[in-house]
Amino acid sequence: MFSAETYIARRKALKGKISEGLILLLGNVDVPMNYTDNTYHFRQDSSFLYFFGLDFQGLAGVIDVDSGEEIIFGNDVSIEDIIWMGPQVPLKEKAEKVGIYKTEPSKVLFDVVIKAVQSGRKIHILPPYRAENKLFLSKLLGILPSRLKSYSSVELIKAIVDLRSVKEEQEIAEIRKACAVGYQMHVTAMKMAKAGVLEQTIAGTIEGIANAGGGMVSFPVILSQNGETLHNHNHSQILQDGRLLLVDAGAEIGSHYASDFTRTFPVSGKFTQKQREIYDIVLAANNCATKLAKPGITYQSVHLAVCETIASGLKDTGLMKGNVQEAVRNGAHALFMPHGLGHMMGLDVHDMEDLGQIYVGYDEETRPIDQFGTAYLRMGRKLQPGFVVTNEPGIYFIPALIEKWKAENINTDFINFDRLEQYFDFGGIRLEDDILITETGCEIIGERVPITPEEIEDIRR
Repeated sequence: MFSAETYIARRKALKGKISEGLILLLGNVDVPMNYTDNTYHFRQDSSFLYFFGLDFQGLAGVIDVDSGEEIIFGNDVSIEDIIWMGPQVPLKEKAEKVGIYKTEPSKVLFDVVIKAVQSGRKIHILPPYRAENKLFLSKLLGILPSRLKSYSSVELIKAIVDLRSVKEEQEIAEIRKACAVGYQMHVTAMKMAKAGVLEQTIAGTIEGIANAGGGMVSFPVILSQNGETLHNHNHSQILQDGRLLLVDAGAEIGSHYASDFTRTFPVSGKFTQKQREIYDIVLAANNCATKLAKPGITYQSVHLAVCETIASGLKDTGLMKGNVQEAVRNGAHALFMPHGLGHMMGLDVHDMEDLGQIYVGYDEETRPIDQFGTAYLRMGRKLQPGFVVTNEPGIYFIPALIEKWKAENINTDFINFDRLEQYFDFGGIRLEDDILITETGCEIIGERVPITPEEIEDIRR
């Protein structure tokens, strides 16, 4: 939790961006895992946390744009709760710590909203992503759950995206802490990766590091010898010499700020010539993005420059051919990198994705490109100082995709399909850093996880 002044200033800024009506922000509630009293680890809604700072269950915040009034709705604990959880601070005292001096029981929220609706006032809500909040809003507003998304306030979405996109110095400090934990996770994975080790052993160990860091993993650990599967959560294989291990993992610390890194390294401890050749291309692409990213440049243009770097490198290996720029314009590179360069990061590892990627990653000037591969670019808009984004190029050899393109004669002018058969068992390589956009360029946040082949091989000795 930051100071009360932080949350007061954030709410004031939010009110200044909304024309009229009530802003309603719901916190999250406990969600049962397999029966009512056995719940998943509680995770507060990030937008509620950003403006109200309270990290516990069953809350709602209302900001009256017209009167300026701010209220937190929630119920104080019962004696039963105290028996199981110990003494609890009253809601009123908790609210005062974030600069709110009016609290009401949860049931009063219905009276406030009904009165506003009857008066013809606008109720600004965000698109709910949890079933529990969908049902609550449906009952509260008298709107079918299936219609809630269309009822959501675009004005509120855009206002929150505008505020949360530019990170405060204190937020950047928290992200650095998350990156420090992420660094430990990845270096540990590198040291543990040896032939005969079960993938799950490494995945469980680095998840424990995240937990020990005061939080949890920022997303389920991706760790696999089958790195060609982009989001591979299967950790059932025994590591083998000659294979590459891809690890995509990050930490979410107690303040809920996140990190997100990916590294790929040889199980044997030393790259083969074939692996090193592809690895160097991906590393060049990663460094290309770091060199180009700066204020005023769209991340979409950085993505396309990275794609050209990859296509050029693959042309040098004989896997691609023809004019590099033309190959990228035709989307030929996407056979090897069928995803975007990166995404926003902050309180969410994919920051604000629940609000709609079109609002978070794009703007009126920069629109998505409807082409296989680049269509998955989550972050394309013009960069500003204070943005935190991921930089994660990759090269993957996906046999099913290669066979499909070959059978359908897709981009045959740019791809040497016959040579690709030698890479069906290669896997994939992805290298991801978290970068902060500065006034003049960008910087990698925290100590960079070992990334050069020499650094990785040195750790493995």
